[in-house]
Amino acid sequence: MTVASDRALDQTLAKRGERRAAGVACGAHALHDGYTDLIYVMLPVWQKEFGLSYAELGLLRGLFAGTMASFQIPAGLLAERLGAAAVLALGTALAGLGYCLAGASASFALLVVALFVSGLGASTQHPLASSLMARAFAGPRSMKALGSYNFAGDLGKMAVPASASLLLVVMPWRPTLALLGAIGVVAAAAIFVLMPRYGAGAATDPAQGAATAIAPAARRRFGFPVLLSIGMLDSATRMGFLLFLPFVLTAKGASLPTIGLALTLVFAGGAAGKLVCAFIGARIGAIATVWLTECLTAALIVALLPLPLDAALLLLPVIGIALNGTSSVLYGSVPDLVTPERRSRAFSVFYTGTIGAGAVAPAIYGVVGDALGVSTAVIVLAAIVLLTLPLSLVLKPVLKRSIQ
Repeated sequence: MTVASDRALDQTLAKRGERRAAGVACGAHALHDGYTDLIYVMLPVWQKEFGLSYAELGLLRGLFAGTMASFQIPAGLLAERLGAAAVLALGTALAGLGYCLAGASASFALLVVALFVSGLGASTQHPLASSLMARAFAGPRSMKALGSYNFAGDLGKMAVPASASLLLVVMPWRPTLALLGAIGVVAAAAIFVLMPRYGAGAATDPAQGAATAIAPAARRRFGFPVLLSIGMLDSATRMGFLLFLPFVLTAKGASLPTIGLALTLVFAGGAAGKLVCAFIGARIGAIATVWLTECLTAALIVALLPLPLDAALLLLPVIGIALNGTSSVLYGSVPDLVTPERRSRAFSVFYTGTIGAGAVAPAIYGVVGDALGVSTAVIVLAAIVLLTLPLSLVLKPVLKRSIQ
């Protein structure tokens, strides 16, 4: 073989590996996020079946989310020992088996066990699939790839609950959960077979190795903790805004169906924002994109307050884009701040921190709302998100991403 043909073969194999990595990571994200939101469809069914109180329903939702968040760091550590493919496949199988067990549950106690098992399995997806995308799409392309990965999760949040709703029309809830859970078991086998195996620290792009060499001490000491702080503030803002939005719209005369429409508009804009802002970040850089999205978030949230209802509804998709778009840029910057062999661990810490901040934020902002009123609390929320701007400047020396 000539040098040119060897290079062409290497490029073909690299592209094939990228496609397999993207298929596995995006598919796993869609399925796992779909399982996460499937609970919302099932809560009324379980309430009727088992005579559950609202507190018990809240326990079920909190159990799944809490288990998923708590075991992400152990999942990342386990993957360093057993390999990401085995751990992600096992987690996907457990997530599916948990719903199969939920379909067979005869009591509330068994339902608790089932959702614990499913949440335990779901904890593997975010750190390992994110790390896989960052490894497969090295250098500046990783931000775009992680944006597509995030977008796939939102598609799953729509597809799996919608599929469950349709299945519930034609069959009882138990076989519905058994069928959806079995998909996870089949997907686990596909993940184990198809997921590319990358050696520890292996880079698929020379740019990745170059990026890792830039100010490594500064990265380890300051970069990742600062990025995590920005992510936690951003996540807290998102959850705080969603807490207050129904009350802001109610004050404008919105009905319950209108509030449901409003939330859908925010979520649709958010899904688009995760994809669009990742491409913007790859074009103009992470720091500039954070400034753009966070300034827009603060300005649009405040602008929402005096608007009449119809104008507010028109603004909500744009708010969703800004509100959620930052997350893709932040996730996409994680690979620039840690060495390749530590990425699974770094993503697990990052997701745990941001999910935890999002879980705690509504309670904190609720206290602010009780003390100051909804409108003032929204203004406080918009001001706090601007704290991400000086923090982002700390990252400027170490986030030397190539701009395309």
